[in-house]
Amino acid sequence: MSAKKILMIVGDYTEDYETMVPFQTLLAVGHSVDAVCPDKKAGDMVATAIHDFEGDQTYSEKRGHNFTLNADFAKARVEDYDALLIPGGRAPEYLRLNEYVIRLVRDFNDADKPIAAVCHGAQILAAADILKDRRVSAYPACAPEVRLAGGTYAEIAIDDACIDGNLVTAPAWPAHPKWLAGFLTLLVTEVTL
Repeated sequence: MSAKKILMIVGDYTEDYETMVPFQTLLAVGHSVDAVCPDKKAGDMVATAIHDFEGDQTYSEKRGHNFTLNADFAKARVEDYDALLIPGGRAPEYLRLNEYVIRLVRDFNDADKPIAAVCHGAQILAAADILKDRRVSAYPACAPEVRLAGGTYAEIAIDDACIDGNLVTAPAWPAHPKWLAGFLTLLVTEVTL
């Protein structure tokens, strides 16, 4: 396997598990991951939030950890990366307002590079207008945005994932095993122990 270089776009109150677990998993299998945030540089931190499913009508939210960025957002260029990863949480609702975030997502899609998005990450995909005629999963509250962007919302179990071309999406962090396996497949990653 040749190691791949992955760009991960995060922001304050990115979902903790959806940020930390993919970051560490991708490093563990030999890939490199540049974690970036608009208006922040390598060494800066973002606050994370833990979303939990406790039987209420929606998820609960608790303060998570501080996640240290290891690259500068201002230097991120699609040609320097093999794939893009977008965690969920509250960050996507405001990151989708950043024109450069949207341009990066479009450029990754236009280059047919793998894009993994989980939970509310679909809000960024919808804002980038790359979902037309695509089957996409997301947290159920994002289903209207997927549909309004011309996509088909994949109504799958919370621990399942959906692959459509270069996109791998999932409803939330319980889907990590299938979502990350799908992303690793798109990255042509062979894991041996």
